Amino acid sequence: MKRAFKYRFYPSESQEHQLLRTFGCVRLVYNKALEARTISWYEQHRRVNYGDTSAMLTAWKKTQDLAFLNDVSCVPLQQCLRHLQGAFTSFWKKQARYPKYKSRKRSRASAEYTRAAFRWRDGRLTLAKMAEPLDIRWSRPLPEGAEPSTVTVSCDRAGRWHVSILVETTIEHLPPTTAEVGVDAGLTALVTLSTGEKITNPCHGKRDHARLARAQRALSRKQNGSNNRVKARLRTARVHARIGDRRRDFLHKLSTRLVRENQTVVVEDLNVRGMMKNRSLARAIGDASWAQLRSMLEYKTRWYGRALVIVDRWYPSTKTCSRCGHLLDRIPMGVREWTCPGCDTTHDRDVNAATNILAAGRAAAACGVGVGPTRRQSARHLTQPSPRGWKKQELPGVSLAESRPVGRGGRQARSAEISPSMRPA
Repeated sequence: MKRAFKYRFYPSESQEHQLLRTFGCVRLVYNKALEARTISWYEQHRRVNYGDTSAMLTAWKKTQDLAFLNDVSCVPLQQCLRHLQGAFTSFWKKQARYPKYKSRKRSRASAEYTRAAFRWRDGRLTLAKMAEPLDIRWSRPLPEGAEPSTVTVSCDRAGRWHVSILVETTIEHLPPTTAEVGVDAGLTALVTLSTGEKITNPCHGKRDHARLARAQRALSRKQNGSNNRVKARLRTARVHARIGDRRRDFLHKLSTRLVRENQTVVVEDLNVRGMMKNRSLARAIGDASWAQLRSMLEYKTRWYGRALVIVDRWYPSTKTCSRCGHLLDRIPMGVREWTCPGCDTTHDRDVNAATNILAAGRAAAACGVGVGPTRRQSARHLTQPSPRGWKKQELPGVSLAESRPVGRGGRQARSAEISPSMRPA
């Protein structure tokens, strides 16, 4: 598989000047190609593909106003046109929104070099139009015998330079294990495991909130276009970078631990975008970064031969008793413990939800059916035709029930309710 290794490097003055010019040319070509495709469609109802934009780039280089495009490597310019084509492909498949213009202030500055635009020799990387190799800090070695196929150079808002090296490598699967875990995401405890363990939320954004507020207040007082505003913006970006780096490091360690210790990891399909509309909890939800944790679990389980099971977001894991299956009408957010009226068992809210998530994941993996909510507390079993009419049929351990409409258009889905016999002890 292809895997990217990211390192920090420190360019010389001439290298920095050349890279900044390359970033500007890439942004200009991307925006001009996007404008040409948009105008062609809305005025002429004609689609422009990658080949057309590549011909436009050749014509732009021959004009007097855009002759400076010849001063940088042509490979990053061609690659940005390929990226634009990929953005339109995702838009046509309804997987993304319409492509936006790249902003000099808001967009991440980057340039991609293919194998023809850089030289890799004796562990030293030299880009096109440069005489000296990059001063890279090799924080970890590349796989033995790996040859880079693509190199991406970027500069973040905090002024840090990074190079991402894409190589072809193999990742050995971890030894199989019988351990399984259900994961319930939260705010006080970032995740609660079905084993009863709670991992406290570090709240990196909250810990540096005062420092970030001071930097943002100082930035707001600076005059637009002044050098002091540039310095203040850089200080604010460094605080944001510090928060993001610490959060990313913690999530990497947590996801790696979950994947290494368990053969199957079961999580909920949370609607994070919808939750962010809650003005009271939006900052805390964004600081928790549940979507980033799930993304890490997805690719790490593929790497190491593990299984990741996603439970439907409407499955009532919190309101269902993990011992007898009793379903409550509602549980307020402030209630952290509750007693089941059916079996008089006292549950911790998060541990009970993680236990139910694990049971639902086991049912989905064993029966191959989606796990979702039941319309009523007592499940209505799936009926099948018989000579005397409709007869109730039950699967061993799982009863199929019709759920409420989910998704667009009110589609009806079949969901599985976990019986007490399948719940972990």
